[in-house]
Amino acid sequence: MQQISRNHFVSPTTAGTIDAARFGVLVTLILFPHLSSFAKLLVVFFFALVGSFLFMGILQRIKVKSVVFIPLLGLMLGNVIGSITTFLAYRYDLVQNVSTWLMGNFAMITQGRYELLYLSIPLLIVAFLYANKFTIAGMGEEFAIGLGLNYKQVVAVGLAIVSLLSALVVITVGRIPFLGLIIPNIVAIYRGDNLRNSILTTALAGAVFLLGADILGRVIIAPYEIPIGLTVGVSGSLIFLYLLLRGERK
Repeated sequence: MQQISRNHFVSPTTAGTIDAARFGVLVTLILFPHLSSFAKLLVVFFFALVGSFLFMGILQRIKVKSVVFIPLLGLMLGNVIGSITTFLAYRYDLVQNVSTWLMGNFAMITQGRYELLYLSIPLLIVAFLYANKFTIAGMGEEFAIGLGLNYKQVVAVGLAIVSLLSALVVITVGRIPFLGLIIPNIVAIYRGDNLRNSILTTALAGAVFLLGADILGRVIIAPYEIPIGLTVGVSGSLIFLYLLLRGERK
């Protein structure tokens, strides 16, 4: 997502993808409450994909390409989608259902739900195979086309991977903010912007960070547990603020 948008502060959280997936969850609760987990995944994936393409469409039409402005644009888009979701949830008396569903919590990981996460393995393989193309696409459309790259196809594949992964996380765990934003930036500081060289490190670092946040949430108020979405959100927001200030200094 960061390579395609050419901005290190863009992620599913700051591009409206997660909020669109949240809207998809509400649609399944209203219209398709008896669907299987896989069928719900497809519905949420569709909405997440539409949200991602909407963000990229808006991004291509604006002239201001400020490092800070683009993620703020995504946050505004996400808030608009979130407002519609909240209104409909209130209208159908589903506010508590949606809030419970989307609060990132590993307690939701039960047999029959976590198996969907195995779909992330082939997605990681596809992302690795396309890594060099994503890196070239990150240099700009004209430059990528000049090198013979099918820019629109690569962007579509990238957005599909991001949207499906976001849908998987939302369906199985709930909303985990900032994870897809801060970890790639931290890894890029030490490994550079070549996606093929950093994608596996990013995956491992993300897993370690998530594990550390989960342990912290279980220890602070033991024997009770703080939801993983809250611990990652608090720590991630602080790191995100640091990265923003660091980018502004440059």
